[in-house]
Amino acid sequence: MYFPTNYVWSLAVVATLNNGGFIDEVDRACKPVLEASKNGDDAGTEELYAAWVAVADRLIASAEDDEKRGRIIGAGDKYYRSSLYVSQSERLQSPTWEGRKAAYQKSMDLLQKHVDLSGAPMTRVEIPYEGSHMPGYFYQAESLDGKPTPVVIQWNGFDSTKEMMYYSGFPQMLARRGISTLMVDTPGSGEALRLRGLTARHDTEAWASAIIDFTEGIDGIDSDKIGLVGWSLGGYYAPRAAAFEKRVKLAVAWGANHNWAEVQQGRRNREGENPVPHYWEHAFWVWNVDNIDDFMEVTKDMHLNGVAEKITCPLLITHGANDRQINVKYAQQTYDQAVNSSKRELRIFDEPEGGTEHISIDNMPYVAGYIADWVAETFAELS
Repeated sequence: MYFPTNYVWSLAVVATLNNGGFIDEVDRACKPVLEASKNGDDAGTEELYAAWVAVADRLIASAEDDEKRGRIIGAGDKYYRSSLYVSQSERLQSPTWEGRKAAYQKSMDLLQKHVDLSGAPMTRVEIPYEGSHMPGYFYQAESLDGKPTPVVIQWNGFDSTKEMMYYSGFPQMLARRGISTLMVDTPGSGEALRLRGLTARHDTEAWASAIIDFTEGIDGIDSDKIGLVGWSLGGYYAPRAAAFEKRVKLAVAWGANHNWAEVQQGRRNREGENPVPHYWEHAFWVWNVDNIDDFMEVTKDMHLNGVAEKITCPLLITHGANDRQINVKYAQQTYDQAVNSSKRELRIFDEPEGGTEHISIDNMPYVAGYIADWVAETFAELS
């Protein structure tokens, strides 16, 4: 809790530090807005963005100087961190902030500079979907056995982006285990929402089918070993898709979300913590509505009751015992109902191990490694 009275802003700090941010740079970004943080989640978010981008811009200038000197590795690292800082502060802005699209584009452009300079085996992809495209990143793993690699499709939650999936280090962890990753901004998240106007829906098997159709055409991929990992609201999206799209051969709910519709009723009553400032503005944006009654109507089917029992593939559910956004009871509900899964596991992270917060953001690399090992072991069992 860098900001002692502000959970949402502090969440961004922890995510940044766990995704490769430098503690000195993050501290320099946060100190100017310590007082502003005391005024609630929503007030001062533009001030926060300015403070974080000031640090990012200094890094960009340094990276550009490195490039001129031929210091390519250092420049690539600085572009990475500048992208991370822009991204995490952009995530906290109101959907109506006029600078939001430009800020998001800046985070993408900076990440691409990092990828170009670092030689990361990642390429942009465009996945056809209902007359438009879902944007994504494909991270190609080297085969460990000379055979096509398994692939994990990774999904966002309510407010994250495909760039944050890359920052998490999870695709890199999978690659070390010989598994490729397709990171996708599905409708309602990331670039799909911000720059293309694609909004969310509850029947996520529609996204899954389009993405798997695309994935099956990628060279070097084993189309019989396609997994699906979703974090946060992806803890609903991924199990829902696995229940109906049987080409998904394993699924992970990285932070359960068994009954998101019920959680929204609680949020109306100010129960639990919000994931982002300007919460209801963001919710209406994601679902393409303009009032809370329509929002509640369009999200009423966002639960896994009567759905989880249709999951037949292996299923891993992870959750933090002290998740302040989504109560740990929802992890148990998904596990209890997924009775037809061929291999189901519920892993609760508690003290003193760490990873106790939402999607285990407080110990994210540790939990990401656990999930990567489970995925690798389960793919091997499928052989």
